[in-house]
Amino acid sequence: MTAVDPHAGQPVLRVGPVLPEARLAVIAIHGRGSSAEDILGLARQVAAADVLFVAPQAAGSSWYPYSFLSPIPQNEPYLSSALRLIAALVDDVAAAGIPYERVGIMGFSQGACLSLEFVARHARHYGTVIALSGGLIGPPGTPRDYRGMMDGTPVFLGCSDIDPHIPVARVRESAEVFRRMGANVDERIYPRMGHTINGDELRAVQSLLATH
Repeated sequence: MTAVDPHAGQPVLRVGPVLPEARLAVIAIHGRGSSAEDILGLARQVAAADVLFVAPQAAGSSWYPYSFLSPIPQNEPYLSSALRLIAALVDDVAAAGIPYERVGIMGFSQGACLSLEFVARHARHYGTVIALSGGLIGPPGTPRDYRGMMDGTPVFLGCSDIDPHIPVARVRESAEVFRRMGANVDERIYPRMGHTINGDELRAVQSLLATH
């Protein structure tokens, strides 16, 4: 860890088959105050036996210090460090023999926001993108002029309509951005659910991972 790259050198946990034997490799991003082990607990609930999960640990258990709705410079250098880490993990998986179209990105809460921002900035055809209670990063009015296309990537966005951390308008904006980028978006807003994950989301994720 350095002041410029605070997430460098943090642990990365893995569960599932070794590369390149996995049918699908999923980079799993934990939420604020959580851990790589926690997101792997979620992964184990939805995993198919031939899916590899790769879960990095954030320095200090947080990918960036302020709300995802804050001005982006306020969350630097943590945000850029986190995005670099995900890019390195995706490239490592690809270099080991798993093509990008068999790589998934999954996150909850802060990890979901980070996952969506990463794939928007690094658009291509991925295996799947799963964002549980998250949205694209930046304050209202942030330009969404991302380059590249998603080429039919299945993108799942699930969130409550009263989530105290994730405004439903940001989820809907994010869904529309990914539709414009050519993703196949499954947007599900759950009435009065709160900041959590429900059974319908787990079943949807399980189906995505099993049928890729």
